[in-house]
Amino acid sequence: MEISKSQPVTPPAALPDAPKRWHNPLMVPLKPVAIRLRIGLGIGFFVLFVAVWALVTLGGMVSPTFLADPITMLEQGVALFTEYNFALDIGMTVMRVLSGFVLAAVIAVPLGIMMGAFKTWEAFLEPFVSFCRYLPASAFVPLLILWAGIGEMQKILVIFIGSFFQIVLMVAVTVSSARRDLVEAAYTLGCSNRSIVRRVLIPGAAPGIAELLRLVLGWAWTYVIVAELIGSESGIGHMIVDSQALLNTGQIIFGIIIIGLIGLLSDYLFKRVNRRLFAWSYPA
Repeated sequence: MEISKSQPVTPPAALPDAPKRWHNPLMVPLKPVAIRLRIGLGIGFFVLFVAVWALVTLGGMVSPTFLADPITMLEQGVALFTEYNFALDIGMTVMRVLSGFVLAAVIAVPLGIMMGAFKTWEAFLEPFVSFCRYLPASAFVPLLILWAGIGEMQKILVIFIGSFFQIVLMVAVTVSSARRDLVEAAYTLGCSNRSIVRRVLIPGAAPGIAELLRLVLGWAWTYVIVAELIGSESGIGHMIVDSQALLNTGQIIFGIIIIGLIGLLSDYLFKRVNRRLFAWSYPA
């Protein structure tokens, strides 16, 4: 029996002769969680994490050289903004991530649609794309420094390489999983091959493509830090490397937390835009 995604899942009633069992209402498989409870649980884990961190560091279990306590981390974070113009570093990192990711998406999405729609294109490109997908973006850094120097283009290309091949293959898989009955129905109504792609495959795959772009944007943040570790004079990664040389774990942790917060915010905004554009594909 198929269960609709829009219907909440409730536990079945116990049989008359079956022994009574206690059911935890919070542990019902696939049952949606109320928005307030979801927010409370999410915040609760962060509070628990910081509490354990404070206990370990302020209690003297770990040396400050290896792990700064939360208070020191906040003090170092304030110093980064007031004394070292950390806002500029954040802006440079965000610019690099968006530039590399958008460039990769603009080229990779149409190519992935072609591969998913036409098996000839898939047979021609899929082996090479799959091969490149397993190559770590960090391995290209020495070559990119030789080709593009240590300027902005080198860092953008690292993000581009790390994102491009992932997007191509994931888009191709999403498009190729279209419902065959819809394609056959479109042919019956007189659609051409181009119309099939434009009116059936792309609209059907659009919500999935939007979601995978949201996931790849998160991966792009890992690539930008790799790009900024070498030959960079600005950015969050550059600040982390400088702090490492000074054994300033407070600034290192603060930079990592800033990356996580920016990523969390971008993921939330991406999700809101996707829900607004493709509201019909999300459960109520």
